[in-house]
Amino acid sequence: MVLPIAPGMPEALSGMRVLDCSQILAGPFCSMLLADMGADVIKVEKPTGGDDTRRMGPPFIEGESAAFLAMNRNKRSVVLNFKEPDGVAALKRLVKDADVLIENYRSGVMERLGLGYDVLSEINPALVYCSISGFGRTGPYASRAGFDLVAQGMSGLMSFTGMPGSPPVKVGVPVADMNAGMFATYGILTAYINRLKTGKGQYIEVSLLEAALAYTVWESSSYFATGAIPGPLGSAHRLSAPYQALRTSDGFINIGAPNQSNFERLCRALGRDELIEREEYRDNANRLANREKLEKDLEETMTKQTRAHWLVVLEEAGVPAGPILDMAEVWADPQVTARGMDAPLEHPTAGTVRNIGLAAKLYSTPGKIYGPAPLLGQHTREVLSQTGYSEDEIDSLISSGAAGPA
Repeated sequence: MVLPIAPGMPEALSGMRVLDCSQILAGPFCSMLLADMGADVIKVEKPTGGDDTRRMGPPFIEGESAAFLAMNRNKRSVVLNFKEPDGVAALKRLVKDADVLIENYRSGVMERLGLGYDVLSEINPALVYCSISGFGRTGPYASRAGFDLVAQGMSGLMSFTGMPGSPPVKVGVPVADMNAGMFATYGILTAYINRLKTGKGQYIEVSLLEAALAYTVWESSSYFATGAIPGPLGSAHRLSAPYQALRTSDGFINIGAPNQSNFERLCRALGRDELIEREEYRDNANRLANREKLEKDLEETMTKQTRAHWLVVLEEAGVPAGPILDMAEVWADPQVTARGMDAPLEHPTAGTVRNIGLAAKLYSTPGKIYGPAPLLGQHTREVLSQTGYSEDEIDSLISSGAAGPA
């Protein structure tokens, strides 16, 4: 089957308008996913520098933050000053024609600005309003600021990440932030589908803490069942063995042989048929109980040949395995290239900017990456004009500081 790349194909979310009043990562990641599928995302930024991610780095590409460029493609930027009544009024006018609003201010800020769900839903009862915060809008931690690192620690993730005996280690990517963005997308689309049925919008909230906690499926279930506190296992799996990185003569490869048939194929591929008959390895429960010994037995053979050798042998044997690639190797990998995951765009000041492509590939209504991250305030006049402001009114908003270009 050929991937959908024909121009002019419809986009699934074409016609959806999103007001993104969030910044940094979770909210912008959510709105980027919506924009990739055709939503018109209007990024509402503050006048003093815009989204803080614009200044996060290095690296910078011709004055533009690589972090900002990565999260804000396919969007339009509008500058509104919520400290000015006219700036607040402008957002309310935008809300009239919006389907979704995303915000990640600290608890109570939007309400104090007169932009809470209770106010905006009166203006537009069909509005889907999504709040993203560190800990949620209720509970004893509701007023706390939240960051990915803090959420990773408080969700338990850092208690079982890393090697046994190592200091606390966070997951290498901002999984709490990005998973919050993913859950926000899931919540928004669910509420949007319900709105199409009923005509009614609703309030949604997502927290970094709960988004990270939701990923502790194996660890939480194990704790619920046994009361034992899971610790770090390096690359090994908590419920299956062998399912981990194993050493060869020139580095590591990942091997997944968690069920009986894969384990037997692995042993035969290594020329270690006798391991199949050993009592300590006769089934997954025994292999898991003797995982460290099994690791040594397997590596006794694997360290006699290179990674390249074993990857060929294991592929021929039908044993799931793969190399551990660095970023340069990932982006040179033929499968990544063939799947269109390297998506370059031309930015007006940064030049050619490479983007991570679409992970969800819709074959009838495919998403697309068409526009680079916007300059600060690049679309203020355009969007306000589409909202019904005259040129004189826009000039007045900009001169008063209630709105503005960069």
